[in-house]
Amino acid sequence: MKAFLMYPDRDFDTKQPLPWNERVLTQDLGLDTLFQAMANGDEFLFEIAGKAVFSGLESDVDTILYRQQVVKDSLNNPVLIRELYVLVVDQIVRARKGWWGLSHSPDSLLYSSVLLIESSLGTLRKLRAIAEESSSQFSSEALSTLFLLFRRELDEEYLVSIQSHLTELKFRKGTLFSVELGQGNEAVNFMLRQSQEERVNWFERLLGKGPTAYTFRIDDRDETGAQILSDMRHQGISRVAVALAESADHVLNFFKMLRTELAFYVGCINLYDRLVAKNEPICFPVAVPIGERRRCLVGLYDVCLSLQMQDRLVGNAVAANDKSLIIITGANQGGKSSFLRGIGLAQLMMQCGMFVAAEAFTAQICSAIFTHYKREEDATMKSGKFDEELSRMSEIVDRIGPNSMLLFNESFAATNEREGSEIARQIVSALLDRQIEVFYVTHLYEFAHDFFARKREDALFLRAERSMDGSRSFRLFEGEPLETAFGEDLYRQVFDSNVQTA
Repeated sequence: MKAFLMYPDRDFDTKQPLPWNERVLTQDLGLDTLFQAMANGDEFLFEIAGKAVFSGLESDVDTILYRQQVVKDSLNNPVLIRELYVLVVDQIVRARKGWWGLSHSPDSLLYSSVLLIESSLGTLRKLRAIAEESSSQFSSEALSTLFLLFRRELDEEYLVSIQSHLTELKFRKGTLFSVELGQGNEAVNFMLRQSQEERVNWFERLLGKGPTAYTFRIDDRDETGAQILSDMRHQGISRVAVALAESADHVLNFFKMLRTELAFYVGCINLYDRLVAKNEPICFPVAVPIGERRRCLVGLYDVCLSLQMQDRLVGNAVAANDKSLIIITGANQGGKSSFLRGIGLAQLMMQCGMFVAAEAFTAQICSAIFTHYKREEDATMKSGKFDEELSRMSEIVDRIGPNSMLLFNESFAATNEREGSEIARQIVSALLDRQIEVFYVTHLYEFAHDFFARKREDALFLRAERSMDGSRSFRLFEGEPLETAFGEDLYRQVFDSNVQTA
């Protein structure tokens, strides 16, 4: 059986390589906060959350919609999804205690395989019962198909027949097998046989006659004879032991994969509960095929920042259809970096099939996401900050391709205004020529104003709002870049509330 909860036609590959810039994305977007909220203290959920979110960079629209349906079912039936997850986890824990793997002797292999499959029967019955009682509550293709599979493939007659075979494989009546004599009268072609002995009660066995076949007994002190019989028995049961062990391994792998794929949806439930408790909005985004320039959002906020704060965040609305370049300028601490992180987080969450932190969100799929954020001074740097920025940019350029997204945050500010603006202008122009979507938070006025003066139809300019009294609303609105970032506000806040202005 296959769960197929993440893809309609294949298992979720947990060994799939993560993006080469996974650590950088995690740092710049604060993804650990997102994964911790999804995990709710569970290390396995944390691990799967990361792998599932990054897997979205290879998703198409159909895969996104497929997962969204399961997420919706999960949010509508959180108790049942958690019950399924706990049921499967408990079965895996029990199985691991008695499963010895495929590398042991035939006796040990057969014994542990019987135990594993026998212990799985109870769990399979519970899965079938849940499917029979609750399948009408689910509408997603993935869960509907899985529950149908449970009802159809795990009927009681089938499970009873499995139990009957397992009971026989315990060989309580002894082991019956046939052999042929080969060269030198060596025993060859061992074949395990099903016992044909009639069932009799203990009284009949006590008073009945002995066996009609030829028999012999091994003396208790005959260790060599006992070893020969043991070897013969191993040869007789080895094929069955291996076949049953492979079946046991398939059963265990099914439970492991079901646990893995359910883990992602349990993580979505955990995150949803955290956001709903704060009355933060969420929505299921509309994903459009790769290559289309569509981006329209309402009430977008930085989900990771929200998870770290008590109060609700201010959301932003942007209509950026047919735009490839969005430059964000304006007041310090006005919400520019938070908006940039919100864009990156929403893109990752959308592409992995999750809901996003917004009231409405429509965007095209990106083939990859890159970030180029300013770094603090680092004593371990082998060169200056500006050289380090250029080095990171070179690594990105070597890997970035068409229809990628690149988020700049105060890049190339480590040099003077003129040089930083020129470098930024040339790099961004080259990226746009390669059909790469660029978001750029900057205080480089020459750079921002140069693009504004060109009146490019594919460019949008946002500005962080600042009131006359210096307060911030943390909202962005369309507007021409300004020469000032209002650093005076910071000076007044930190040093002197009565500073005189020129």
